Amino acid sequence: MVWKFKKPPEVAIEIVSNKKGEELGEKLNIYAKVGVTYYIVYDPSQQLGKKLLRVYELRGMRYYETNQTWLDKVGLGVTLWSGVFEGRHDVWLRWCDREGNVLLTGSEIGEQEKQRAEQAEQRASLAESQLEQEKQRTQFLAERLLALGIDPDSL
Repeated sequence: MVWKFKKPPEVAIEIVSNKKGEELGEKLNIYAKVGVTYYIVYDPSQQLGKKLLRVYELRGMRYYETNQTWLDKVGLGVTLWSGVFEGRHDVWLRWCDREGNVLLTGSEIGEQEKQRAEQAEQRASLAESQLEQEKQRTQFLAERLLALGIDPDSL
């Protein structure tokens, strides 16, 4: 995409599925030559060692591994998150804010909004039901007062 945007991407993420991808060898060198600021390798099945997540930052023409998951130059972070995504429970690599809070995907935001709308509808329905009960109670009390010879409108 360098040809389209006239600059290298700020972040490249590789998800390791086997040892053939050269994520810590040739690909690391290629991304450094292109000038990608951050190179992230997520290795969920630990094909390359015990580390699930490696973050590299380009300094000059060389990558240096860092323990930081906050990518200061892009104002985003990455985190490993355990949960259900697209119907599958797993550990996922997710974008996060500076405090490590996962940023929601569009579908997650949509689902959250749907739940809020459903809750608002339930509250409105409950309020309507309570109002109806109060009307019935008021009607009942008015009839009782009339039965006792008291005009409820005169009170």
